[in-house]
Amino acid sequence: MEVGGRPPVPGVVTARPRGVLAALAAAVLFGASTPAAKALLGSVHPTVLAGIFYLASGIALGGWRQVSRQSRAGADEAPLRRGDLGWLAGATVAGGIVGPILLMLGLRATPAATASLLLNLEGVFTVALAWFAFRENFDRRILAGMGLILLGGALLSWSGAPNASAPAAALAIAGACAAWALDNNLTRRISGSDPLQIASIKGLVAGPVVILAGLAAGAPLPGASLLVAGAITGALGYGLSLRLFIVALRHLGSARTGAYFSVAPFLGAGLSVLVFREALTPQFVVAGLLMAAGVWLHLTERHEHEHAHRREVHEHRHTHDEHHAHAHGTDTVAGADHSHWHVHEPLIHAHPHYPDIHHRHRHG
Repeated sequence: MEVGGRPPVPGVVTARPRGVLAALAAAVLFGASTPAAKALLGSVHPTVLAGIFYLASGIALGGWRQVSRQSRAGADEAPLRRGDLGWLAGATVAGGIVGPILLMLGLRATPAATASLLLNLEGVFTVALAWFAFRENFDRRILAGMGLILLGGALLSWSGAPNASAPAAALAIAGACAAWALDNNLTRRISGSDPLQIASIKGLVAGPVVILAGLAAGAPLPGASLLVAGAITGALGYGLSLRLFIVALRHLGSARTGAYFSVAPFLGAGLSVLVFREALTPQFVVAGLLMAAGVWLHLTERHEHEHAHRREVHEHRHTHDEHHAHAHGTDTVAGADHSHWHVHEPLIHAHPHYPDIHHRHRHG
């Protein structure tokens, strides 16, 4: 066993910016899908539209993965293993099927203002599960940052006193948020595997189920032009966004990824201001400042202490850094991302780190 006071290799530090950028890019894409969905909802039933989004994301990402594998560009990601299937099934059922169906049931009898406020619960539930059920570490700085982001989201969606005249519908929306929070935390457990494979399976399974649920409720299928518009929105706002979200989970853990992703409503509202010429209100500006302050608190976090790594054998995408100092054959390009089975020997050291796939240890 080695005790290290060594400075970390750059790869240890650069993993976090990669995760942050992936989380924010996922939020940008998902936020952009909101005004697009808003435009489509006037002509397409919400449940059917949600199913189209998921199915299109599965088809697009499945095709992308197939092309990558044939060109060998996807050889640097680890495929799902048998032990991952339980986590994937739980995430798919919770986030891809239960969540959308509960949301659509709730939206039928819930005023828009109330629904917008309730949807902020996804971030709350994601963080709560990550911290208290899955034992991710956090401190006052992270707690304050998450609080500012959620406060900004609540302010952004506030449009007067919420109407609680339909408690069952409100509970359905809260249940949808809880389902997505569970999805986020379960997906984190398999985030070391190929994100294209994970996201495409979730879309290909959940999409048809949700569409059939909408058709069973009497909703019609949209015309060809609306179907294409929904497919494009789903491929980008749900598919590519989900792939980036999984990459962020790999590097940051559920709570921090959920925090960054919680800025998506602000980004969607900003695009609505530009696309639909909606008014730029003081409420929007204050919400943006609160979210920016919360993101800044997260970006400037420094978590460092001596910690122990147990011996582990696994496969995932990696480069050679302090945690990956193993030997390779001549076919591996130095410094390039790649994936293969490798061994982590026991190690005790100290360096800045985050709840990525190598730092899921307990804290005092």
